[in-house]
Amino acid sequence: MDFQTFNDFREIIYKKSGISINETKEALVAARIGKRMRALGLNDAGDYLKYLLSKNNDGEIVNLLDVISTNVTSFFREQAHFDFLGDIFSGWLEQGQRKFRFWSAACSSGEEPYSLAMLISDKLNGVNANVKILATDISTKILEKSMAGTYSEEKVSSIPSTYRSRFMHETLWNDKKTFEICEEIRKLIVFQHINLSKPPFPMHGPMDAVFCRNVMIYFDNKVRKNLLEDVYRLVKPGGYLFVGHAESLTGLLSGFKAVKPSVYIKN
Repeated sequence: MDFQTFNDFREIIYKKSGISINETKEALVAARIGKRMRALGLNDAGDYLKYLLSKNNDGEIVNLLDVISTNVTSFFREQAHFDFLGDIFSGWLEQGQRKFRFWSAACSSGEEPYSLAMLISDKLNGVNANVKILATDISTKILEKSMAGTYSEEKVSSIPSTYRSRFMHETLWNDKKTFEICEEIRKLIVFQHINLSKPPFPMHGPMDAVFCRNVMIYFDNKVRKNLLEDVYRLVKPGGYLFVGHAESLTGLLSGFKAVKPSVYIKN
């Protein structure tokens, strides 16, 4: 792939997803678009670029973003966030709050929103409450995987055993042990395709907490700022934003105040 073709792919990816690809990542882009080229029977990156830009080809744009997107996650990843939110949620319950709204903004294969739902269900401990968790991602294929809610034994190893026995059903698939999310947890979550680089988002809020973790590292400051402004609109006063431990809002004038590393509050 020549450098101009690589730059054209970078421009398309940025325009459609907000993902900013460094000019040193030519080999990575070539490897990932190779998956689509093989599926389409194309041997030349230039031919794939022409196909991508052909009229009414939004479906292939989606396929491109699916292979470009990074989907690395795990259950209860960055456990301190869940511990912190669990304490906050218990406080809200004690104060009499009974309606809760949460957003997992880059849910990947579902581990984050399902972890959140398990935590909330456990903290409710039978209390009748109106709880909804919105789980969104730019990748339609990964959303399909999320909605399936089926995971390998290795994937569920980070789930506390009490949660695993209570909130998952053990099954066999091709003679391998797998685990399915139970209906009690599934009913708390709504999955939706959302491009985080294209605010304003269709939700009205207010959100009690937003998990927008390990995704802004792929955006430049312009995309980050626009995203954070709309998240700020959606979060209730006294609500929280959780970002990845490698991320910071410093210099982005988001209006959120840090309460601890990677945890912010809207005053």
